[in-house]
Amino acid sequence: MLDGRQRHDWSIAASLMAVIANTNRDPKRSRRLNPSDFDPFSKRQRPIKVGVSVLKDVFIDGKMPQEAHG
Repeated sequence: MLDGRQRHDWSIAASLMAVIANTNRDPKRSRRLNPSDFDPFSKRQRPIKVGVSVLKDVFIDGKMPQEAHG
């Protein structure tokens, strides 16, 4: 029950922090923040897996890869 209570409390606090941060940010200089950016219990995105050819292009040839998801 303690874990559930902590998750609940953090979700409320994270929502408030996101609202405060978004009202004080410069939209031209920074992205919109989500409550998950502040919540230590939120699940992070999976790491992006790339092949060796992409790493070679970036670090050896200096080419930037194209975004796959647009």
